[in-house]
Amino acid sequence: MVVLTSCLRTEEWELPSGSCESTTKANTTFQNVYDLYQGSTSKILEDLILEGYVISSDEKGNFFNTIHIQDRAINPIHGIQIEVDLRDSYLRFHPGDKVSIHLQGLYLGKTKGIFKLGSVFTSFGNLSVGRIPTHAVKNHIKRLCDQSITITPKHTSIGELQFQPSNTLIEIDKVEFSEEELGQAFAVTGETTKRKLIDCNDQNMLLINSGYADFSAEIVPGGMGSVTGIYYPENGVPQLIVRSRTDLNLKNERCADLITEFTSEFLFISEIADPDNASNARFVELYYSGPDSLSLKGWHLDRYTNDNLTLGSTIDLGDFVLYSDQTIVLASDAEAFELIYGFVPTLEAGLNSPADSNGDDNLVLVDPFGTIIDIFGVVGEDGSGTNHEFEDGRALRNFTIQRGNPVFTFSEWTVYNDTGAEGTSNQPQIAPQDFSPGSRE
Repeated sequence: MVVLTSCLRTEEWELPSGSCESTTKANTTFQNVYDLYQGSTSKILEDLILEGYVISSDEKGNFFNTIHIQDRAINPIHGIQIEVDLRDSYLRFHPGDKVSIHLQGLYLGKTKGIFKLGSVFTSFGNLSVGRIPTHAVKNHIKRLCDQSITITPKHTSIGELQFQPSNTLIEIDKVEFSEEELGQAFAVTGETTKRKLIDCNDQNMLLINSGYADFSAEIVPGGMGSVTGIYYPENGVPQLIVRSRTDLNLKNERCADLITEFTSEFLFISEIADPDNASNARFVELYYSGPDSLSLKGWHLDRYTNDNLTLGSTIDLGDFVLYSDQTIVLASDAEAFELIYGFVPTLEAGLNSPADSNGDDNLVLVDPFGTIIDIFGVVGEDGSGTNHEFEDGRALRNFTIQRGNPVFTFSEWTVYNDTGAEGTSNQPQIAPQDFSPGSRE
């Protein structure tokens, strides 16, 4: 991992004379080096030489004791991190310098998905990649005499980062700090701090900042624009490290608010179950009859127990996206449901949830804006002995119904129970044969 904290050191090293290496030639590739890794940190014994371009800089303090190298100046496909015990390494190795890395005697490791080269230390009996001692850096990293060039960052987006190799320089357009980060400093003093960046499609990634960086105390900019930095995904989590404050160009107007919550009259309650023979097989089925996909972000299903006017429990439906003619099944007990009905429910809602009604409660389907889209029963009225009692039975939405109804209309339902009012069927229902979860056929 990149260590982004810093400390003062008493020893200094002499500035280089400007000499460079002109005869060294690479005899291996980044991919071949990756292939040497066999699951644990190990020493490289062969006389291998790798060439690449420096893309990091510790001049502003956001990098500490690491140098990052990628294989190409344009459109890189590989990158690697080198651990060095070297302060102000930017004075020796500038971004854009072409360098040769002499691998013999170094150790290769992988931490949280990031390949690293360096010396070695032992922790709890395990080898880990550590810093190359100051005096040995010149033996392993040599600046080539090729003229230093400007590295062209790869233009990409947050949504495409899964295709971007780690430890390479990228530029992401149309991003901004999330609203919760506004007014905050880049980093807490002395601590590595991660701030969230989002794009105009509400996709996000993290910006890693050192509490010792020169700009750590500055307030993050509030505009939208581009950010250039080294892509550093730990365990697949997209992250970026900038070299200086100038890597952020966020001066444009922020993204327009993204509409992510939608309503629809085509989502409704289609079946409610309270089996006479298995109370742990209770469920609620929802059906979507609309033509287009519907995100359920902000939607919830509420239960008002007996004659209560106060909400008893709720199910958050926000993780689901529905497509035309699709159902979701909310079970009180997923294990029992699967055992009885033969398939896994969409969601286990738990005991005392809206999916666990004993037949005399009222259920309300609410959209993200607080509007009641559909209802079963009458809130404030105990269902016992009424036309909305389904105790030991079932409430099935008639197949001709294709829209929700915010007012309970008994004619839209076929209701089975043990003691319900006239018009209902006093016929307890047995699971699984009397129920049809997941199907509107």
